[in-house]
Amino acid sequence: MKLPKKVELIEVGPRDGLQNEANFIPTEKKIELINALNKTGIKRMEATSFVHPVYVPQMKDANEVLEGIEQDPSIQYMALIPNEKGYERAVENGVRALSLVVGASDSFNLKNVKITRDESINKFSSVVEKAKEMGNFLRYNIATAFWCPFEGKVDSELVLDMVRQIDRSGVDEIVICDTIGRANPAQVFDLFSRIFKEQPNALITAHFHDTYGLAQANIMAALQADVTRFDTSIGGLGGCPFAPGAAGNVATEDVVFMLNEMGIETGIDLASLLACVEMVKPLTNRELTGHFHKVKVFQNQI
Repeated sequence: MKLPKKVELIEVGPRDGLQNEANFIPTEKKIELINALNKTGIKRMEATSFVHPVYVPQMKDANEVLEGIEQDPSIQYMALIPNEKGYERAVENGVRALSLVVGASDSFNLKNVKITRDESINKFSSVVEKAKEMGNFLRYNIATAFWCPFEGKVDSELVLDMVRQIDRSGVDEIVICDTIGRANPAQVFDLFSRIFKEQPNALITAHFHDTYGLAQANIMAALQADVTRFDTSIGGLGGCPFAPGAAGNVATEDVVFMLNEMGIETGIDLASLLACVEMVKPLTNRELTGHFHKVKVFQNQI
């Protein structure tokens, strides 16, 4: 089995994980969570998003969160932005790492930002130019890269064409997202293998949801296709307000445990992650989808 020696995990719980919670989570609790995640060894995380509060009310306190957290200079804090106005707000608040999202599916993109995929890409071109001029880091998420909740299976050729176009624009990172958790390992291996064959120098990250319980199997398939960067969410928090049926992201602690067991380095402390899971539990009315925090016998060994 071909495995890397080291894998980077990007924590998306504070943004992607919390955004779908129905009850507003107090700003101080979000700040406490991020401050605790700072101490786990995680070096990159999505801290918040500058979206319109009407559409994602959970993120209406983005300014306050960024002002309140203990920003560690060794950690990259990212904010998701939906458009150029979001970019300006984020930069005004000191954010230097921005995250964009465009759906591979037109139907999803229309639900998400009210415009088509191609319209989104065109609108974001000015954001990409501004970010490059200012030296800001820009990650570009391709949502519904495998399946769409409205259109079904997404054509891999369409996704490959998007990757080519986005990579040419000069962004720093491209994230391939299984937004509704419907992908399977064979599909994952095929798409990522083709992406790396065509774009060998692109910084590629995988983002899996665990709707069908296939997220860790899909991570294994991605590892075989040379992916070494993955988005994960503490406790398995997550979902998407614009993708019906999407369950939580793959749990950070589950992935760290799996990689540790295989001798793959992450630089993340599992015991510290479990303390963060305990912080997350009171913040949601849903049962956390992560598995490792439930298995006490292994926890006693770390």
